Amino acid sequence: MFTGIIETLGTIKDLRKEGENIHITISSSVTNELKIDQSVSHNGVCLTVVGISDDQYTVTAIKESIDKTNIGDWKLDDQVNLERAMKLGDRLDGHIVQGHVDQTGTCISIEEADGSWYYTFEYDPKLSNITIEKGSITVNGVSLTVVNSKKNTFSVAIIPYTHEHTNFKNFEVGTKINLEFDVIGKYVTRLHQLA
Repeated sequence: MFTGIIETLGTIKDLRKEGENIHITISSSVTNELKIDQSVSHNGVCLTVVGISDDQYTVTAIKESIDKTNIGDWKLDDQVNLERAMKLGDRLDGHIVQGHVDQTGTCISIEEADGSWYYTFEYDPKLSNITIEKGSITVNGVSLTVVNSKKNTFSVAIIPYTHEHTNFKNFEVGTKINLEFDVIGKYVTRLHQLA
């Protein structure tokens, strides 16, 4: 379980395919605090630490994760947003994030707004995911508030701190991102489908 509050950025140092899996080695300032078997959110994807060496650690992505996320687009030296699993008893500063990406989306617009930024994303509405105005959304693991919610697009407003401390600063129009929709909204949608 995560909160969507990014702790730091990691840099991809190695990508190694093994069958349908990809072993991803990342350099990060939190590596020395990690343990084997811990869950870490990488651009919103919950992956398990399988190896640690010096300031780098390795996780493995299986086909299911690769197919539903932007992991297949990752390259050496890309930056990924990192968040370690929340501790029981900590403040929930973002919202409840499972680290289970629902689908990918695409950045279709970036607007600077005198010190902040508006990013607009498009996603496939056929997958039954929804956003609501002022509801929660997770973009590449970042907990954000939805603005301008439409059938298959939404925007988020990014403050300078988030822009500087996440990989939002690297986004361009056309960037493929990971989306995790609000867990409560997913349950309500599913109940409505079953009714």
